[in-house]
Amino acid sequence: MIETRLGEFEEVILLLVGILGEEAYAFNIAEEFESQAGRPVSIGAVHSTLTRLEEKGFLTSQMGESTAERGGRRKRIYTITAYGRKTLSAARDFRIALWKQFPGFATSKLS
Repeated sequence: MIETRLGEFEEVILLLVGILGEEAYAFNIAEEFESQAGRPVSIGAVHSTLTRLEEKGFLTSQMGESTAERGGRRKRIYTITAYGRKTLSAARDFRIALWKQFPGFATSKLS
């Protein structure tokens, strides 16, 4: 059976795919992760996570057009599936429910 839950890193990568839209390819995702998280990430970790998310059905991918800046090589562009969006929504709702129970952080501003 395929695991359908998201790990923390998987969740962040999936969110970044959604944020980047048509620019969601591995190198760009890694750069955005480093920019947003303020910590380095290996391109190998990003590639393996993207592959795993695609195997779980959270993402699809297709090859983009070749570009001169990449020496004619094509980029694999990732897109979130409806199932991926549903899973992200459930993960967000779960985290918000937990934060609302945390003493000192429980506020109505979290929803």
